[in-house]
Amino acid sequence: MRVDLFDFELPETSIALRPAEPRDAGRMLVVSPGAPLADRTVRDLPDALRAGDALVFNDTRVIPARLNGVRTRPGAPGQRTEVMLHLREAPDRWRAFARPAKRLAAGDALRFGDLAATVLEKAEAGEIVLAFDRAGPDLDAAIAAEGALPLPPYIAGKRATDDRDATDYQTVYARNPGAVAAPTAGLHFSDALLADLDAAGLRRHHVTLHVGAGTFLPVKAQDTDGHRMHAEVGILDAATADALNAARAAGGRIVAVGTTALRLLESAVRPDGTLAPFSGPTEIFITPGYRFRAVDALVTNFHLPRSTLFMLVSAFSGLETMRAAYAHAIGAGYRFYSYGDASLLFPDPRADIP
Repeated sequence: MRVDLFDFELPETSIALRPAEPRDAGRMLVVSPGAPLADRTVRDLPDALRAGDALVFNDTRVIPARLNGVRTRPGAPGQRTEVMLHLREAPDRWRAFARPAKRLAAGDALRFGDLAATVLEKAEAGEIVLAFDRAGPDLDAAIAAEGALPLPPYIAGKRATDDRDATDYQTVYARNPGAVAAPTAGLHFSDALLADLDAAGLRRHHVTLHVGAGTFLPVKAQDTDGHRMHAEVGILDAATADALNAARAAGGRIVAVGTTALRLLESAVRPDGTLAPFSGPTEIFITPGYRFRAVDALVTNFHLPRSTLFMLVSAFSGLETMRAAYAHAIGAGYRFYSYGDASLLFPDPRADIP
């Protein structure tokens, strides 16, 4: 499909630089194809779903994956270098995006404070593979000491990261470190809202998908067939897969909290719609025409124009439906992107394909 079909104008004033306070106080647009749009709040979610539905949360935890350092070469002055880790490939090895990438070559030595690394490989689009001078928990500790929280560029370009972000940019249920971007739909959930979901008879389950920095990369191709997704590592264990299959068999719906949870579930689904255990990388790229098998509803934020995530929600609820929903959200003053408001989407069985 043509990428320009997923473009829209978004005023700068619509981009949220801070989350709502408290975190469950955000607005929520309910989008059900064929029905009027409904302006609700995140705290209304228990009433918008029904007892027996199963919510699936991504429990990944954001690590301080932005490293600022210096490239060192014998006889040459040091060159300032920034890297954004995005996929761990071995106990001592990360795939990363570098800036300025053009000045790096395989074999270059980099130093980030007390942490040293060597460029093993240089790929396209500023991507490199780094081998560090330590591994496993020792490397994790060094990254935590030397790294910075990787706020999205549309926030980091407008203000500095501060102590508030250390809390604001993590979900309250985050427990498995490895993401370099937050699963932002989950940022709306407070302990109080989770208790309300339980009281309403809704079931909660967790999966893990370590969100990579590729989620922020623009789609530069003119057609979706020309875009390559970067791999992200996810885990759906057998007990959770069985519980979700049982919930659906009993008449409940599977509600993905965030596009990351949805992408993992759709990577793990069998042709008959049941879920199998999953562990490993996924590069699933969902565009209109995709047949959803695992997910019946989606909680998500509002996404960038021409992004893979806007393509995903357009595949889920219909392109024209989502164009109309986003136009309504902009006009009604909804707040966009990672710290913005939420939407609750239901699928379009008609799958409107331009």
